[in-house]
Order: sequence, then structure tokens, then C-alpha cells
Amino acid sequence: MGENGLKLLAIGVYMVAMLIIGWYGYRRTKDLSDYMLGGRSLGPAVSALSAGAADMSGWLMMGFPGAVYGAGLSQVWIAIGLTVGAYLNWLLVAPRLRVYTEVANNSITIPSFFENRFKDTTLLLRIVSSLVILVFFTFYVSSGIVAGAVFFNSTFDLSYHAGLIILTSVVLLYTLAGGFLAVSWTDFVQGLIMLSALLLIPLIAFFHTGGVQETFATIEKVDPALLSLFGGTTAVGIVSALAWGLGYVGQPHIIVRFMAIQSAKEVKIARRIGIGWMILCLLGATFTALAGIAFYEKTGYTLSNHEAVFIDLGQILFHPFIAGLVLSAVLAAIMSTISSQLIVTSSALTEDLYRLVKRNVTDRELVFLGRLSVLLVTVVAAAMAWVQSDTILALVAHAWAGFGASFGPVVFLGLFWKKMTNWGAIAGMAAGAITVLVWPNIDFQSWLDDLYEMVPGFLLNLVFIYIVSLLTYKPNEQIESEFKESLRRLHESKGN
Repeated sequence: MGENGLKLLAIGVYMVAMLIIGWYGYRRTKDLSDYMLGGRSLGPAVSALSAGAADMSGWLMMGFPGAVYGAGLSQVWIAIGLTVGAYLNWLLVAPRLRVYTEVANNSITIPSFFENRFKDTTLLLRIVSSLVILVFFTFYVSSGIVAGAVFFNSTFDLSYHAGLIILTSVVLLYTLAGGFLAVSWTDFVQGLIMLSALLLIPLIAFFHTGGVQETFATIEKVDPALLSLFGGTTAVGIVSALAWGLGYVGQPHIIVRFMAIQSAKEVKIARRIGIGWMILCLLGATFTALAGIAFYEKTGYTLSNHEAVFIDLGQILFHPFIAGLVLSAVLAAIMSTISSQLIVTSSALTEDLYRLVKRNVTDRELVFLGRLSVLLVTVVAAAMAWVQSDTILALVAHAWAGFGASFGPVVFLGLFWKKMTNWGAIAGMAAGAITVLVWPNIDFQSWLDDLYEMVPGFLLNLVFIYIVSLLTYKPNEQIESEFKESLRRLHESKGN
């Protein structure tokens, strides 16, 4: 068996393992709560690693190492912003969201939580937030499929369309069958694979480049600016990079894990596991890039694409079968994000939109419709990805800011400020979304041109929520009762 055959064998083993987990999830899925939220039964380790794996995507394995390889440590600011944002998300949002979604009519999706939290009888919050999820995540899924297809094409010389079909089929099967449980369990395994690969590659690469000290000496010879946190960047650039952390509180596929954890008292353990995993992965990705700079300088190997530094090193340094397992880490990053986004999109179609059309519907019917929604969204996303489109990729580049600026302040203030109203939420969501869409197209002819659209979008959302809520606030006994009950349960969980 040739090198490519051994690599494909290793990836085949990985994909079969994902399908087995999907089948097990199918056996455990009994009702809609199981399919959409795992019956709120996730342990802290699964919650933590599934949230991390769903978050990071191929950016962790390719985009971030490629950026550090090309521009040096100045690119690490985005990693710092993400780590701080993720920590604060686990610390402040996770426990409150877990108890409040249960208190607010046992909400199992973000749009249904918005409606139940603010007692929105207009249905606008539920409809608008569901449509935002549906549109943005369809593009997100399509982008992930493109990345997976390109991966197979560039690594194994398979055709782009063959890679697309393989990736789409495996993700579709285990997501379709096992729902949220399968997605969470596969994300957990994929998170372990990603961590192992990101620690192993720089460790072996440092051995080939003469150790840590020699490696850094080689990098300094190549370009001393590569080792500077401030070289080649500006204050606005640093603020924009750090602002990525603001997006966490508004990412539905991440915060839904907070809703699914077994109890609020387990959030603390999950936070430690999740942030520990994240720090180790980001350090591994950073050191992969740095080791790669020294490795290619000392050995004479050439790297045609900076974003392929992780993939190339994995294939150079290891036996083909082991290289295949390392490469499966890239697929794990891509697939974990796609599957998480599919299940959230499915919930938006079934629990949040279909229920508005047909109120009296059985759980069995909704689970069937949930699976059908996964199939439909996957087919649409795959069709969009069939011909690579810069338009799709450009739209997805704004999706993180779009979700962060649209949903982030609504989630955060909704958990902490009982006087926030449904009209404040709607106004803030609209202000954040519009700002993100419009900001990049305005020529300010100043430093504002370099400011990440997340910053103004998030801030304007907060301002609109505050002003409109003050203007429209009316005491609501049920809202105040649920707010107090959520705080009581939160305090109770901390006491235990």
C-alpha cells in the first residue's frame, strides 16, 4: 500500500469511528429535547471539548498557524482575545444561561429563549433570530464543506467534488442519525484528536530544529520582527484582534453547549477543562508555526502555502499512517464545526419556525422534521459549495462578527438586566446586524477603516438595547419572577 493509501486508511478509520458514535447517539435519542439538546445530559468534559471543537474549525489548524508563520507573533493577539472572551463566556454566561433557559419555559434553542425570556407576543424576536441563524449558518456550513473538499483535493489529489461528497456524506450521516448527542460526542473525540496533533507536531519539529533555543535563534536570523508581539501591527489592529473575544457570547453553536450541560454546578469544572484545552491548542498552533519557520529554513524543504504548514509538517515528520491520523485532526476541526452548525440550523427550522405554523405537533414528528431539516440544509450548503465562490467565503468572514454583534449583547444583558424589553432586544439585534453589514463598505479615510466591525456593532447594539428598553419598560410580574428564580437556582448551584 502506497503512502496515500496508508493516509486514506487512517482517515477511513477516523470516519468510521465518527459513524459508530452517530449510531450510538441514534440509539440514545428518544425525543426532541434529546435530538436538539441532548436531554440536558452532557457532562463537563464533553460540554467543554465539544464547545471548543465546535468553535475552532479549520482556522485553528490552518488559518492561525499560517498567519503566525507569515507575520509572526503579532498575530497572537487574536488568540489572546479569543481566550479571554471564551473564559468570560464560561464564567459569566454559561451558568446563568443554563438555569435561565430551564426556568424560561425550558427553552431548548436561543430564539425560543429570547421569546420566553422577554415574553415577546409579537413573534418578531423568534422569527428574526431564527432567520439570522438559518442564513448565516447555511453559508458557514457551505464554507466548511469547501474547506473539506479543498483538503482532500490538495492532500490526496482527489477531485474537488469527490472530496466534497465524502466529507458531506459522513457529517450528514452521523448528524442526521444521532442529533445533538452524536454531534457533542464526536466533537469531544475530535477535540482530543486536535489537541494531540497540535502538541505532537511542534514537539517533533523542535527535535529536528535543534531544540527550543536553537529554533528561536534560527527564527531571529530569518526576521527578528517575527518574534515581536507588536511588530507590524497598530493599536487599532490589536484592539480589533482582541475584539474577536466579544463574539463568543453571541455564537449559537457554542452557547447551546451551556444549555445542554447536566447542571449549573458542573460549569466550573467544564470551564477549567475547556479553557485548558483552548490554551494548549492555541499554544500548539503557535509553536507549530514557529517550528515550521525554523524547520523550512534549516532543512531546505519548501512551503508553497503558509496555511499548509501544519499539514505539510505532519506529512514530512511522520510515517504515512500516523500522518493520516494527524491529517484527520484537520478534518476533525472542519467536521466538528459543520455538524454543530447543522444541528443549530435544524433547531431554528423546526423548534423555532415550524412550531409557529403548527402548534400541536408531537415530539416524534419534530424529531423527524429535525432530521429532514439537517438533510435539506446540507444539500443546499453542498450545492452552494459545488462551485467555489469567493462571495460565500467573503460572507462567512463576517459571520463571526454578525452573530457576535447581533446576539451577544441580547444574550448578555438578557441574563443580567431584568428591565431589558423585547423591543430593546429587537432594536439592538437590528442595530448590531446592520452595522456589521454596512461598516466594511464605508470609506472613513481614517483609523476607523481598520477597526473590526464587531466593535461598533457590539457597542451600538448595547446602546440601542439600553435606550429602547428604558423607553418601553413596563413591570411584568412573570418576567421578574423568572429572573429571581434563575438567580435563586444559580445561588443554589454555587452553594452545592
